[in-house]
Amino acid sequence: MKKSTRISLLVFAAGLVLYGCATQRKLETIKSEKMEVKLVLPKEKEADFKEISTQKKRKDTLQIVDFEGREMLIMNAIKDENGEMVATEQLQAAVVTARFRNVAERHGKIDLEFQVIVPEAMQDSKWQLRFDPDMFILGDSIRLDPVIITGKDYRKAQLRGYQQYERFLNTIINDTTKFINLAALEIFLQRNIPQVYALKNDTTRVSDEEFASIFGVTEREAIDHYTNHLRKRWNNRRKSKIGMMFRRYVKAPIVTEGIRLDTVIQMNNGDFVYNYIQTINTRPKLRKVDIVLSGGIYEQDKRLYVVPRTEPLTFYISSLAAFVDNTERYLTKVIERKAEANTACYIEFPMGKYEIDDKLGNNEEEISRIKGNLRELLLNDKFDLDSITIAAFASPEGGRKANEALSAKRAESASKYFSKYLKYCQDSIKREEGMFITFEDETETITKKEDKKAPEIRFKSRSGGENWDMLDQLVSIDETINPVFKDAYAKFGDDIKDLDAREARLAKEPYYRYMREKLYPRLRVVKFDFFLHRKGMVKDTIHTTELDTTYMNGVQCLRDRDFEGALLRLRPYNDFNTAIAYVAMDRNTSAMLILKELDRTAPVNYMLAILYAREGDDQNAVQHYLHACAQDPSYVNRGNLDPEISALIRRYGLNKQDDDEFGDLGF
Repeated sequence: MKKSTRISLLVFAAGLVLYGCATQRKLETIKSEKMEVKLVLPKEKEADFKEISTQKKRKDTLQIVDFEGREMLIMNAIKDENGEMVATEQLQAAVVTARFRNVAERHGKIDLEFQVIVPEAMQDSKWQLRFDPDMFILGDSIRLDPVIITGKDYRKAQLRGYQQYERFLNTIINDTTKFINLAALEIFLQRNIPQVYALKNDTTRVSDEEFASIFGVTEREAIDHYTNHLRKRWNNRRKSKIGMMFRRYVKAPIVTEGIRLDTVIQMNNGDFVYNYIQTINTRPKLRKVDIVLSGGIYEQDKRLYVVPRTEPLTFYISSLAAFVDNTERYLTKVIERKAEANTACYIEFPMGKYEIDDKLGNNEEEISRIKGNLRELLLNDKFDLDSITIAAFASPEGGRKANEALSAKRAESASKYFSKYLKYCQDSIKREEGMFITFEDETETITKKEDKKAPEIRFKSRSGGENWDMLDQLVSIDETINPVFKDAYAKFGDDIKDLDAREARLAKEPYYRYMREKLYPRLRVVKFDFFLHRKGMVKDTIHTTELDTTYMNGVQCLRDRDFEGALLRLRPYNDFNTAIAYVAMDRNTSAMLILKELDRTAPVNYMLAILYAREGDDQNAVQHYLHACAQDPSYVNRGNLDPEISALIRRYGLNKQDDDEFGDLGF
């Protein structure tokens, strides 16, 4: 039995040696051949768009009308040995050899799709392959999520390391009571402090100070005496080695976040292929993106081989923002010569009086505000003040005719008061503008400006009568007055048309005193209407144009690839730029409705070709694309940048004609 066991061990050991030699030879072969990983483009999909709900049956041959109105046939064809064009079906390989691809921006994002192909010869159960894709964009280098391929034995070694580390952690004691000789401590308490021993099952909290005052020794001292300090120090040393022991046992940690692939693989006869898709946000001036791949072969924490850096894959970005119409849009604006401004001030008058007393109530502040308004109007650099209409109002107590006469006198009094101030203000401004001081060689020179006569500003005063409208508003918003009374008050206005009778009826209500004391003083208001005209303007109206900033901001959003922001601003205009925003956001129906109403320019035809291609209508898509190329030959090359059009070009062999044939098609 022992002999059989020894033979088995010898065979196992020999197997390990042979396996190790095979792995070493494989590594030497990889190094000598400078083996590398391939970074390639996958087979390009044809017109795989989310918005397409139904795909029409594809045709190998299309009958369309060219830009000159002639019928023509479009087929996927090649020349045979006799020089004749014959239809053919081209089969694409799963992996293409091209190092570049045109990708389209949609919704402000771009999908960069590539494949990482690892030769079978580079794979080994004991190894881990780590690959780092780097993206170069607008001069910046960005490391993408790595691709990690883990061999089965490599993973076993990782797990063994974690198991060893876990066993080490299990030797660390986290419960501090494990260091206390509880049995000895309990005997000590039973013999020397029976009162405490009696409390061993009692949850009553006893402070350390109370413990010491009763028994002459603190609880901490008693516990410390029966603690195994040597064992505790040994445990603390193990705690301090946690990081070091992790590095010793776990030489290659298992990565679970921030990677694109981490899997146990079985050895096989084929290459390993990983499809990688990276989505990025577009940004202004983004034209292309380069992707390169670097990496290495690892055995635990040791790097065995540096994988050569791949040649870059280049993705050329096609953005619909390139079609933006930058033509400035202007608004037609009508400017009126005359203008009006108005304000009101609450000048308090004693009951039955009309003279202005600037010391009464809040009059000083209100009058100061009106004076400030007048001065600002006089100094305004766009308008000249022509006239001022002042209307004064009275509260309802007393007779209506008397109140109308009183309010007329108050308006006249306010006109005289502010007319006097306005004359003073004009003289003051004239004095300020009438001279200026210069200093030459430290000599003061006073120069008088030409004396200009101040324009005459007319004051008009009128009676506003009793201010019932304002009283209605004050009653409706007053929170003190009962809602029932508010309803009754509203009926007074409907039922009693005579104002004196209405006031007499109101005087019988319980809230009348409150209204007369709190609301009536606020009705004695003076309103000002200022009439102005624009300086230097003779005609009553003129028409001017100014840049439509809302529209131009939308255009800028298009240029910045902010299509949602562009659509928010451009939607009311329903023009070509609006359609671009819709197309960029795959809102194809809305874009189609706009484009069908526009003149068939080259950009419009090209946009229609994209939309018809998304719908699966190849015939209309090809026809509009060829019309766009006939109008502007630059669209021949542009077609290769948009996947919707490039799929048509490949499917029907477009743009392959020589110059003569191209000319015959109306281009």
